[in-house]
Amino acid sequence: MNEHEHTPYTYVTVSLRPEATPHVGVSFHTADLKVRAGLLFDKPRPYLELCSHEAAVHLSTTGAGPVTHADLATARELFTAAARYLADCEQLHAEQPASPDAADTAA
Repeated sequence: MNEHEHTPYTYVTVSLRPEATPHVGVSFHTADLKVRAGLLFDKPRPYLELCSHEAAVHLSTTGAGPVTHADLATARELFTAAARYLADCEQLHAEQPASPDAADTAA
C-alpha cells in the first residue's frame, strides 16, 4: 500500500461557465474536521458548520431568514444522513481487522 494512500485531505473545486450558476464542491477526507451547530442571535436562526484547515461549509436557513417548511425538511434530511453515516462508520470500524497502523488516536 502506498504510504500516502490514506493521508487526510480536503478537496475543493469551483466550476464557472458562462451564463450558468457557479458550482462549488467540497470533499472532506480528514479526521481533523470540526462540526458544530448553534443559533445566531443577531437574527435568530440556526446554523451548521463543517470546517477543516483548508475549507469551511456553513448551512443556515433559506435566504438567512425565518425557518421555513423547506428548511425543516432539509434539517431532517441532514439528521437522517448523519445517522446513516454514523451507522456505516461504526459497522465498518467494527469489521476491520485490528492493527497498529489502524489504531485510533482519539480515544
